Amino acid sequence: MSAYRFIAAPPPSTGLDAWTALGDALGRWVRAHGGSPMLADLAQQVCEADGKGDTALFLAAAADTHDGLPACSAEELDSLRAQPLVAADDTGAPRPFVLDEAGRFYLWRNRRDETCVIEALRARRAAATPEPLSEADLDRLFDGRNDAAVAPQRQAVQQVGGRRLFVLTGGPGTGKTTTVLRMLLRLQHAAAATLTMALAAPTGKAAQRLAQSLRQGRDSLLAANLPEAWRIALAQVPESAQTLHRLLGYQRWNGGFVHHGGNRLPADVVVVDEASMVDLSLLRALLDALRPETALILVGDADQLASVGAGSALMDLAAVLEAQDSGDLVRLRHSFRAQQALTAVHESVRVGDKTAFEAAWQVAGATVREHAVPDRQALARVLRHWSAELATHQPATCSNPADARAALRALSGRQLLCALREGSFGAPAVAAAIERALRKRWHVPESDVWYPGRAVVVVRNDYAAGLFNGDVGLCLADPDGRLQVWFESDDEAGVRALAPEALLAHESAFAITVHRSQGSEYAHVAVLLPPTADSPILTRQLLYTALSRARQRIELWCTQGSLDAALQNSVRRAGGLAERMRTRA
Repeated sequence: MSAYRFIAAPPPSTGLDAWTALGDALGRWVRAHGGSPMLADLAQQVCEADGKGDTALFLAAAADTHDGLPACSAEELDSLRAQPLVAADDTGAPRPFVLDEAGRFYLWRNRRDETCVIEALRARRAAATPEPLSEADLDRLFDGRNDAAVAPQRQAVQQVGGRRLFVLTGGPGTGKTTTVLRMLLRLQHAAAATLTMALAAPTGKAAQRLAQSLRQGRDSLLAANLPEAWRIALAQVPESAQTLHRLLGYQRWNGGFVHHGGNRLPADVVVVDEASMVDLSLLRALLDALRPETALILVGDADQLASVGAGSALMDLAAVLEAQDSGDLVRLRHSFRAQQALTAVHESVRVGDKTAFEAAWQVAGATVREHAVPDRQALARVLRHWSAELATHQPATCSNPADARAALRALSGRQLLCALREGSFGAPAVAAAIERALRKRWHVPESDVWYPGRAVVVVRNDYAAGLFNGDVGLCLADPDGRLQVWFESDDEAGVRALAPEALLAHESAFAITVHRSQGSEYAHVAVLLPPTADSPILTRQLLYTALSRARQRIELWCTQGSLDAALQNSVRRAGGLAERMRTRA
């Protein structure tokens, strides 16, 4: 008989619980290595702050302290700086923590990431040698258009020449990707040889959308009156894109990258779309991997939600460049979407203007609707109505790819977005409630995991299957009753099918988080906010990201308090990137 006893281990910690456990361990480590009780407490707090996206804690009395953290006295700061585990900056031999002269308390790696990013960006900006483009060439690229709607796009194409860093930002529907295509075409046309261009995005889904948008833009340019020399240059602009991790050669076994300062990426131009999702550490890795002469173009909406990882790099960078008006940034403002009534709603949320939001909401009329959802009973009522609408669109038998394309288009017509992931107002619980209602209306047995009409979203990249985090699939039955899950694809058919058992990590797509929706768009969007106004998730960046996914119609499921809180609160990620960039400039 074995002397060993097997005891079930508790499930692994996830989310902030894991950071709390890590912070506790770090605090104990500090005490064991001679740190003071105060330093041990700060070590725990800065670790937990890192899990929330902050790169530093503000300790000085003159600083804007974060999350209610009390400011330290001058004597306390001096005591902290005197401890061997604390450095004054990130030069010299590494130590666990940095407390700088401004009273910002960092984990060493975050401070080092911040410094390296600042130095790399500064060097790139200093290396700029602007190369003007004639108005005649701009007219060729824009088919003669020079009105106010395209003026910022023309400005971006004009200013990108000769720069080693360029930021293109703007809201949904403002033409960022088509502008990028013209920027790349302009750079290639001016080059003596074919440029090596790399197109990337933080996620596989975003990379796939970037490639699709560039192909559509190419077709539009070819249909215009583009001279032959420009057409030849256009043929040299790549059509494919990849994840940023793939571009850099991520090494899963050590967390590093194939391309780094000692093995630079062989690219003349690098474009990163959806750059708001890039955290500070990944931006440093990208900058390290680029040759000094490589042109880096960061594209994204600086007003969207910040990255899941620490830092708000694009938001901070855009704020600094825009204030300095140095020509390294262009913001696109005009929306080319058909439903212009929603543009004013999005803009009022972007700037956090409650009065403007209420006025824009009234003007939008039938394109917007608000439901009071103060509790689970109210949520159940609106979910019943939402599910009933979905149930009327159960797809029929899928006989060919054309049927699958139509069904996927219909699916993208409506999407419920949740601010939360956990609890009864979280996306998994809400999606499960919708699925139960649909099963009942469609008479699907509880034992059937897969059924016609089930929508799923991939939650982890599966390169073998060619699926990426965020891809949405729809289960359909062929004329023989065989179930397949259909996804959009880049081939001629535009869709492809996989057997349900071939799918790896996936979840229900009937409700997804706002974070997961970034980069996507839908005709009709419903946004569910938590009912309590004190939820820390409620920010205008979250609300702006959610509402701006809609092309035609918006529903808001919330309380007045949660809506007011979302309009009033702004993401405040503590760190020194923006301030130190301003100081060094």
